[in-house]
Amino acid sequence: MLKPALQLRLGQQLTMTPQLQQAIRLLQLPALDLQQTIREALEQNVMLEAEDEGELEVPLEAAGASGEHDATPAAATAEAAEVAEADAAMDAPDEAWDEGGAGPAGDTPWSGDDRPQEFSDQRGETLQEHLAWQLELARLGARELAIGRAIIDAINDDGYLVDSLDDIAAVLRPELEADGEEIERVLRVVQAFDPVGVGARSVGECIELQLAQLAADTPGRATAIDIARQHLDLVATQQLALLRRTLAVDEEELSRAIALVRSCHPRPGSTIQPTQPEYVVPDVFVRRGQHGWVADLNAGALPRVRLNQGYAGLVTRAADHAVLRTQLQEARWLLRSLEIRNETLIKVARCIVQRQSAFLDHGDESMEPMVLRDVAEAVEMHESTISRVTTGKYMHTPRGVYEFRYFFSSHVAAADGSEIASTAVRAKIRKLIAGEDAANPLSDSRIAELLAVDGAKVARRTVAKYREAMQIAPSSERRRVPAR
Repeated sequence: MLKPALQLRLGQQLTMTPQLQQAIRLLQLPALDLQQTIREALEQNVMLEAEDEGELEVPLEAAGASGEHDATPAAATAEAAEVAEADAAMDAPDEAWDEGGAGPAGDTPWSGDDRPQEFSDQRGETLQEHLAWQLELARLGARELAIGRAIIDAINDDGYLVDSLDDIAAVLRPELEADGEEIERVLRVVQAFDPVGVGARSVGECIELQLAQLAADTPGRATAIDIARQHLDLVATQQLALLRRTLAVDEEELSRAIALVRSCHPRPGSTIQPTQPEYVVPDVFVRRGQHGWVADLNAGALPRVRLNQGYAGLVTRAADHAVLRTQLQEARWLLRSLEIRNETLIKVARCIVQRQSAFLDHGDESMEPMVLRDVAEAVEMHESTISRVTTGKYMHTPRGVYEFRYFFSSHVAAADGSEIASTAVRAKIRKLIAGEDAANPLSDSRIAELLAVDGAKVARRTVAKYREAMQIAPSSERRRVPAR
C-alpha cells in the first residue's frame, strides 16, 4: 500500500544562474558584437558609464543633500591647466611630419612604389543601378531607353547578358515592338558602359570588348582579339604550339597576345560591389619579446566601461531605489563577466602561442598538431569553454591575422612515430607544387612519395583531398606545354 513520506537527500548539481549565462554569452561574442552589446548596456543601465566620457557629474540637488563638494578650486585649476596643455599640443604643428609622415610607429620607409592607393567602393551601388545611371546620361530616345532598361535587367551580377535578343523582345511586348537588329544596336551602346566588358554574351565576347578599348598600335592586340573570338579553348588547354601554327605568328607575338588575354577581367560585373567590406578586429596582438613570443589583449577592441560611482553612492535600502539596486547588481555582474572573458581569452591565447611558437618562427610547415582538448587540459578548463573562446576571435601576428581555430588541426603519422599537423602537410604540398616543372607537373602519387621522404606518411587519396581543398587543379590541368 502506497503512503506519502518525506526523504532528505544531499547532492550536487550545476545550475545555470543568470550570472553564468551572461558570462558564457559574453565569452563567445566576437569583438564587434561585444562592443555593440556594451553600447546597448550603456543606454539601458544608468549605473554604467564609458571610461572615455570621464566622470559623470552628480546632480546638483544630490550634491547639496550630501554636503560634499567633489571639485575643489585647486582641482579645478589643475584640470583647466591640463585642458589648456592638451589644446596647445593639438594646435602645435607636428615636427616629425616632414621626416616620418603620418604612418604608425614602426612603419618602413617609402619603398619607391608610386602606384596610386586603391580605395574600395563605398557607395553601395548595384551593377544594374550603375548601368541605369549611365543609360540616363546617354543621348537616347524614349524607345532606345526602354530597350536599354530591358537589356540591363537581363544582365547578371557578373556582367553577362543571360537572355537572348528574342527573349528581350518578348519582354518589351506589347508596349514596344522591337526586332533583333534594333536591340543589337542598343546592346552595343550598353556594352560601351563601365565596367568594360559588361553586356557580353560569352567569355570570348567579354574579352574582345576589353581588348577593343586598347590602342590600335598595342603590340599583340590583333592576335589577342583573334584568340578571344575563336581559340580560347586552346589557351585553356595550353596547346600553345597548335595555337601558334593556327594563327601563323611567331612565339614573341603569341606571348604578347596571351598576356593581353590573361590581363582581361573574366567577370567585369564583380568589380561593382554593392556591399561594403567587413574588416576583422584582432582580439590579441602577438609580438616577439626578449624571452620569446608574447601575447597581449588588443586594448582598442576592449569595451571601456566602468561603474558610475556617482549614482552608485546614492543607492540606499529605501523602497524607492529598488530599480537602481537591480541595475547596480546587473552592472557589477556585467563588469565581472567582462573580466572573466578577458582573463580566459588571454590565457587561451598565450597557451596557443606557446604551443605554436615554431609556426610563428618558420611558417605553416612548422605547425604543431593541436586539438581543443590539449588547450583545455593546459588551462584547466572544459573543451566547450575553449570552443567558445576560439570561435570568432582573431590573433594578429607578424605572419598575418588568423582566427584562433586556425591553429587547431588534425594530425597525420610521421615516419619516426610522431605526429604532423594537417596544416603543415598542406603547406608542404603547396610548396612542392609551386616548385614543380610546368611541363611535367607532380602527380598525387609522386607528391605522396616526396612527403614520405620528408617524413610524412600520407596516402595518395589524402593528397588529392588536401589539394582539392586548396583549390589546386590536378596534374593534367597544371601541365604547361611551351610553344615551339
